[in-house]
Amino acid sequence: MAVIKERIIGAVTLMTDKDAENFWELIKSHYIISPKTWEDIEEGPPDEFDLAMLKEIENDPDCQEFVSSDDVIRELGLS
Repeated sequence: MAVIKERIIGAVTLMTDKDAENFWELIKSHYIISPKTWEDIEEGPPDEFDLAMLKEIENDPDCQEFVSSDDVIRELGLS
């Protein structure tokens, strides 16, 4: 690990929780950590693997059956 990263980790370790939270907000405001919503994720064309999965789904009768969340909860005994 780079020396600067070790220094950052050491500094964060010594911070109060509130200071660490403020530091995290600063990091998030300057760097993209991860997409915030599904809309933030760039959509690309399907590759060969995606196309094969879609074809398998279209041809598999088990993939044509819809089960509601209520039925699943009831079947799993979670209600």
